[in-house]
Amino acid sequence: MPDNMREKIKKGLFLLDGAMGTQLIARGINVGMCNNYLNIESPEIISNIHLAYLQAGSDAVITNTFGSNQYALARYGLSEEVEQINKAGAQIARQAAGKEHYVLGDIGPTGDFLEPLGSLKPAECKDAFARQAEALLTGGVDGFIIETMTALDEITLVIEATKSVCGDLPVFASMSFDKAGDDFKTMMGVGIEAMATTIIPLGIDAIGFNCGTATLDEYVELADRLFSAVRKLSDDILIFAQPNAGKPELVDGKAVYKVTPKDFAAAAEKIYSIGINILGGCCGTGPEHIKALAEKIKNSR
Repeated sequence: MPDNMREKIKKGLFLLDGAMGTQLIARGINVGMCNNYLNIESPEIISNIHLAYLQAGSDAVITNTFGSNQYALARYGLSEEVEQINKAGAQIARQAAGKEHYVLGDIGPTGDFLEPLGSLKPAECKDAFARQAEALLTGGVDGFIIETMTALDEITLVIEATKSVCGDLPVFASMSFDKAGDDFKTMMGVGIEAMATTIIPLGIDAIGFNCGTATLDEYVELADRLFSAVRKLSDDILIFAQPNAGKPELVDGKAVYKVTPKDFAAAAEKIYSIGINILGGCCGTGPEHIKALAEKIKNSR
C-alpha cells in the first residue's frame, strides 16, 4: 500500500482518473451490458484502462464498481454477485496501482428512491451499501469515493454505511449538478449549500461534484461556488472536482463529447486556481484529457 493518501493530497495536485464507461465503449463493449461484471468476465480490459490512466499521470484510480450495489446489479440478474464483483474490481485496480498509486472504491447510487418517494427501505439500503463497501475493503482499496448522488437522503445513508466499515480510510463524496437558472441543482433539486451543510458534519474527508450536463465554463463557476460554500463551513475539508468533457451533443442519437484535452485542461487549471487540488474527469474524458491536465498544471507552476 502506498504512503498515506491524506498527506499526499496536502502536497499539491492530486490527480484522479477519467471516465470508465467512455473507455469501455471505445474498446467495443456494448452499451447496455453490465460494465461492472467485466471485473469477472474480462478483467484485462479493466486493468488496461487503469494502467492507461496511471501512465497519463493519475495518482489514484477508481474501481469499476459504480453500479455494484445489489439494487443496481439486480437489473442484470446479478444481485447475488455483490461481493464477487466488488472484490474483483478492487483487486484489479490494486494490482494496476501497485505500491506507488492509490485505489478508491467507487460507490454509486441505487437508481431508485428511498421511502416515501420510492420503494427502498432505508435500513435495508444502508445494509446493502455497507455490504458493497466491505467487499471493496476486502479487495484492497485505500479509500472510498461516493459519486453521482442526487438526493440528500441517499448520499447521507451511503456515507453512514461506508463510514461504518471503512475504519480510518478516507471517504470522498460528490453530487451531480446541472445549471438551474442562476444556480446549480441536482436532479432532485439539491443545491450546493444544502449538500455542504448536510454531508460535511458526517465526517467525510472530501466533498465534490462529478458528472452533470454543464459546459466547461459552467463547471468552473460550479467549482467556485462549491469552494465558497464549503469554506464558510470548514477550513479543513478537502474539495474535489470531476467534470465531464463539457456538455454532450446528440449525434445520430448518441451523446458525443467534443471537448478537446487542451480545452479540458484549461478549464481544470481554472478550477485548480480556485483552490481545488483534487481533480479528475467524468463522462467523455479519457487518458488524453488526464495527461493534458497533468501537464498543464505542472508546467504552469
